[in-house]
Amino acid sequence: MKIAVDAMGGDLAPQAIVEGVIQASSELPSEARIVLIGRENVIWDIFNQHSFTPTNVDVVHAEDVIEMGEHPTKALSQKPNSSIGVGFKLLKEKEVDIFCSAGNTGAMHVGALFSIKAIEGILRPAIAGLVPQVGGGYAVMLDIGANADCKPEVLSQFGEIGSIFAQHTFQIEKPRVALMNIGEEEQKGSLTSQATYPLLKQNKRINFIGNIEGKDLFTNKADVIVTDGFTGNILFKLGESLYEISKKRGFQDDFIDQTNYESIGGSPIIGVNGNVMIAHGVSTPLAIKNMVGWAYKQVKSKAYQHIAQALN
Repeated sequence: MKIAVDAMGGDLAPQAIVEGVIQASSELPSEARIVLIGRENVIWDIFNQHSFTPTNVDVVHAEDVIEMGEHPTKALSQKPNSSIGVGFKLLKEKEVDIFCSAGNTGAMHVGALFSIKAIEGILRPAIAGLVPQVGGGYAVMLDIGANADCKPEVLSQFGEIGSIFAQHTFQIEKPRVALMNIGEEEQKGSLTSQATYPLLKQNKRINFIGNIEGKDLFTNKADVIVTDGFTGNILFKLGESLYEISKKRGFQDDFIDQTNYESIGGSPIIGVNGNVMIAHGVSTPLAIKNMVGWAYKQVKSKAYQHIAQALN
């Protein structure tokens, strides 16, 4: 298994990314290797700083960098030799099994759609967030930022692909699928929510349990939480803020620790023909180390192959 990581993407890149990869390399199962993509001399300088000899890390040179503020489509077409461009080329050619980056989120999303493309039948690929639950484990929330506005048909499909993802990632036989709303009653919510509810309810391939509210985000009410990318992003980042606030107030709690973005480190794009993981722009070495661990699990789950089989 080859896990590709963009060394140049992120606010603290390349230092934090390479340091995270160094940490991850000692914990990775023997069947896996990390492929670090970026400016070779810069990567080796950081290896040397840490007296690191890469036994399970390969370095692939990429001269250019897509900056955080660049226009995704323009940057990808103008910088094919960027670390993101090279990463997607390797993924498309099946030279690597997953591509991870803390770089420009738009470029990662567009790059996935242009290279490995959406699975046939997918209306809109989504970014999925893993939400810790108070009883242990995680719920999958989608979308958390790729699609700010969603039609009912798209939200309904999120329920289905999220269910398949949860089933194979967390070995849940019949994942409970819920629609995030402003009330539990069937007729509640925006016009979009009201139109989505019956579509989810009629879908025999999912275990739809109805609406949940914001207060239910962490309470193990559902295994899959369906929402548009606008609402999902706000909820997800609100959840992540709990850790920082608690830390500043000198309060430590095992559950709150799990809301720290570093504990998982990355969010998968679901609905494309391959494995892609997007990390926070502010990713630290710990976040990158944990992202590599989750990347390994994602490849093992074969979730995208199961989604493709279910839709075709």
